[in-house]
Amino acid sequence: MSDIRYVAAESLDEAVKAMLAAGGQGKILAGGTDLLVQMRSGAQNPGTIVDVKKIDEVMQIVELPDGGFRIGAAVSGAVIGEHKSLSAAWPGVVEAINLIGSKQVQGRASAGGNLCNSSPAADSVPALVAAGAKVTIQGPNGRREIPVEAFPTGPGRNCLQLGELVVSLTLPARQPGSGDAYLRLIPRTEMDIAVVGLGVSLTMKDGVCTAARVGLGAVAPTVLLVEDAAKALIGSKLDDAALEQAAAACSAACKPINDKRGTIAYRTKIAGVLLKRATAIAARRATTTAAPGGIH
Repeated sequence: MSDIRYVAAESLDEAVKAMLAAGGQGKILAGGTDLLVQMRSGAQNPGTIVDVKKIDEVMQIVELPDGGFRIGAAVSGAVIGEHKSLSAAWPGVVEAINLIGSKQVQGRASAGGNLCNSSPAADSVPALVAAGAKVTIQGPNGRREIPVEAFPTGPGRNCLQLGELVVSLTLPARQPGSGDAYLRLIPRTEMDIAVVGLGVSLTMKDGVCTAARVGLGAVAPTVLLVEDAAKALIGSKLDDAALEQAAAACSAACKPINDKRGTIAYRTKIAGVLLKRATAIAARRATTTAAPGGIH
């Protein structure tokens, strides 16, 4: 391994300058649960490592005036899981983030890092897509904000340009009668990689679904926003016909591969199964938030 320059940035501007100076050979260090493993295996050999843990904005969870949440890109899954109001508003997102690795890993791993790793099977990303989360990116030309689903561009690839880094993830305010859920199928243990992962967020009013989003992972080169599945749910009472149509839309959206964790046919079938199950959980949570004492 060649000599590596280490920069402990104390501001976003300093981090951006260091990444820009690295000329495409820089890597951000937050939890390091992916980067350090990849460096040991030889998959990554950065010229510069920029540690961002001294930057307040990437290490904080902020409750916004409109009721939304801004999660710093380097906030660990363990910290996110202990945040009561965030967990109450977005339980599916928090559950997905807390599936990243073992308990020990969750003390270091972050949702921002999980997103930047750009794995099609990343657990947090389908739930964030379903939630309508936005990514804040800072670089030499200032800040920009994009939907989470626009961030990955392929396996291990994303839209970050030279000198850019992820600052935070923003979850919108939760409407009354809303709920979300994330489910995945794994081959064996809890620390295994998803064969299929699916997130659902919906809003219910008088027993009718008035809004929905569906995020689907591990079945295509990037996590998918399945708009046809959401359209099948919206306007329905989540009856069998609507669920079948939404499940079929998820299966139709799949563009998976055969690998040791699952076949194309298996993944395609499971996508529809998880849609039905996750929708049922999200609907139950939506009913709870609409009740007295729920989320408002």
